[in-house]
Amino acid sequence: MKKNIINIIITLIATLILYYFMLPPMNLSDISFYIFIVLIIFIYLFVNSIWYINPKMFRSGNKVSLNLGKLALLIPIIFGLIILVNIICSPLFNANSYANRIKVDETKDFTVDVAPVDFKAIPLLDKDSSQKLGDRTMGAMTDLVSQFYVSDLYTQINYNNEIVRVTPLEYADIIKYFTNRDEGIKGYITVNSVNGESKLVRLEKGMKYMPSAMFFENLNRKLRFNYPTKIFGEKSFEIDNEGNPYWIVETLAYKGVGLRREVSGVVVLDPISGNSKWYKVGDVPTWIDHVYDASLIIEEFDDWGSYKNGFFNSIFGQKGVVNTTDGYNYLTMNDDVYLYTGVTSVSSDESNLGFILTNMRTKETSFYSAPGAEEYSAMASAEGVVQDKKYQATFPLLINLNNKPTYLLSLKDNAGLVKMYAFVDVADYQKVTTSDASLGIDEAVRVYLSDNSSSSNALEEKTIKIKEITNAVIDGITYYYIVDSDNNKYSVSIKVNKELLPFIKIGQELKVKYYENKNIRVINSIIEN
Repeated sequence: MKKNIINIIITLIATLILYYFMLPPMNLSDISFYIFIVLIIFIYLFVNSIWYINPKMFRSGNKVSLNLGKLALLIPIIFGLIILVNIICSPLFNANSYANRIKVDETKDFTVDVAPVDFKAIPLLDKDSSQKLGDRTMGAMTDLVSQFYVSDLYTQINYNNEIVRVTPLEYADIIKYFTNRDEGIKGYITVNSVNGESKLVRLEKGMKYMPSAMFFENLNRKLRFNYPTKIFGEKSFEIDNEGNPYWIVETLAYKGVGLRREVSGVVVLDPISGNSKWYKVGDVPTWIDHVYDASLIIEEFDDWGSYKNGFFNSIFGQKGVVNTTDGYNYLTMNDDVYLYTGVTSVSSDESNLGFILTNMRTKETSFYSAPGAEEYSAMASAEGVVQDKKYQATFPLLINLNNKPTYLLSLKDNAGLVKMYAFVDVADYQKVTTSDASLGIDEAVRVYLSDNSSSSNALEEKTIKIKEITNAVIDGITYYYIVDSDNNKYSVSIKVNKELLPFIKIGQELKVKYYENKNIRVINSIIEN
């Protein structure tokens, strides 16, 4: 009896230590809970076996060998039951439930829902560029740089109608934690995604509940002890409209064990005071932009695209089966952040059927039909235009330019600096124009509109007689400027007709199609009369 009590006490102490470090949710839907239980049983059997260690401990019928046999039998029973439950809850028997995880509106019109692009409010900087700017800002803070480092989170948010990425500072190491824990971390960094302005925001009171903190100030430990049964998902760092910092942490619900995850709500935790509150989905404050993480939205849409016509159709017939393309980006509209990713048929090559926009706060999802190039084809096409420079294209932004879906990309050098902007027509990724980033985005737009027929203005056809002609090379592309016999001015890119344009002469007649662009007529097609 005494031995049993000692065994239980030792096991309880070991369990508390294990829980402190492992932090599993006390929830039957999470696999880590079962691993925790198996480890506790193993600890108890191991402690119990110590009393019987002797040279004959492995003889048949010995108590130690019986305990080890129980352990060996218990593990496959537990995981065998988990596998059985998960098979029952799998798409094989619940295809409709998987397909209905997300509601997709397929009736929306892109040009109606997405306003024409405002280049003063579009995130031209991606996460990598923001990180470089943030690190540079931190490097200038000599009083902080030796004590803290910049987290790589860089959450994109809409902050008082400005598109910014925000990320906290973290303790540089364990020693720096002990020397700074009384005051906490007194700052976070914001990077404006439009103009690149980066700044360190200093706080009157420091943030204490952080991922790099120790003991009960560690963020994960604080969350677990406050919410022992919750299953936590992605964490994001955001600021409210007054600039106060918060951790936004998903809480998840599963079917079976670790299957068909769904966001049940979010925990909003103040890293300064440690106060927190759980909000269920639908009651989340509107200043929060990230309730659903991108990977979950993509997973749910893929399930919708795969199983909406049944499980077996997703494998054999594959009628109407679609999936998202690799990669995604964010758009900011109506004070919310939206996830963008392309949609392609499972049997397609390098083309998109369209794309989706999903509100990261409400999960409202719309599919827009827009057949065209998938994102990596557009990136390759943009890189091909400047292949001699070996620039790397960023994942594209999808914009409404002249009432047409258009990809906007940045082209970076090996140092990660943006050197050029590129526009790619979604419907025809061979239509690519590039412009030097130092000239600004407005110049890039001008070049794109003058090179392509994507203008919303109607084309007119006319036979003209050349009175004057000059040419100029802009960003490596030759443009011809023509004055006709009626003193009308025209511009035309060499791309419009490479065989004819180098040889045109004064007095020659040309049949052209053009559209008006301010004080000049942009020629879209040209043939010799």
